[in-house]
Amino acid sequence: QVQLVESGGGSVQAGGSLTVSCEASGLMHSMYCVAWFRQAPGKEREAVAGIDSQSSTSYDDSVKGRFTISSDSAKTTVYLQMNSLKPEDTAMYYCAADFGLCANVVGSTQYEYTYWGQGTQVIVSS
Repeated sequence: QVQLVESGGGSVQAGGSLTVSCEASGLMHSMYCVAWFRQAPGKEREAVAGIDSQSSTSYDDSVKGRFTISSDSAKTTVYLQMNSLKPEDTAMYYCAADFGLCANVVGSTQYEYTYWGQGTQVIVSS
């Protein structure tokens, strides 16, 4: 059974940094894809970064150069390091996963992922 648990959200001023984590169980001994989505009030959920079991990573243009996705050596936790945060990064951040590789998660929809965490709120104030 796959379970995803996010943590690490919070409030920060513009220009600051936060790291959100996704602890995954039941997934890491197979080929997998983990994506970070975010959803701001009144907006659609969008994929911002992804990583797969072969360590391929991808980023939406809106976060490229500011966000870094990575996994720990045991590949049980996926991190999203967020630097130079902007007010427009304010959203609920969700970890999503499925079996199979993903070279590029940009443009993928929430319907392409079977497993989801509960979300963690990130608020960036100006």
